[in-house]
Amino acid sequence: MKILFLCTGNSSRSQIAEGFLKKYKKDWNVKSAGISPQGLNPWAVKVMDEINIDISEQKSKGIENFLNEPFDYVITVCDSTREACPVFFDKTRHIHWNLIDPAVTYGTLEDKLSVFRKVRNEIQEKVFEFLESLDWLNKRSMEI
Repeated sequence: MKILFLCTGNSSRSQIAEGFLKKYKKDWNVKSAGISPQGLNPWAVKVMDEINIDISEQKSKGIENFLNEPFDYVITVCDSTREACPVFFDKTRHIHWNLIDPAVTYGTLEDKLSVFRKVRNEIQEKVFEFLESLDWLNKRSMEI
């Protein structure tokens, strides 16, 4: 299975999603990219480290690096990316998760980390739902 997570800056949401899916599906090819890469956000690294998932070696990449690659799924994680998402190969399935951008949070350090944790937890739940849907689809195809 080959999955691409897309967001605007490839700094937080798509990186977190990539980290979760790599943890749960080690044999899958999981990547992330952004329309306008901004670099890996250190708060995303911190909140993932809190739950023992190391994304510190992941790199922020532009979508142009993947335009000629076939993917089973492209998952956009914000509305602006969904609107700007390029067309991939015919068999690529698109999924959209509209998640807030924790990187634009203002306030104290604890305020920012709180938002990053909230988004991290939402992404984890979305990843679980995605994996459950694939399991359901596999069971249905066996019944047919």
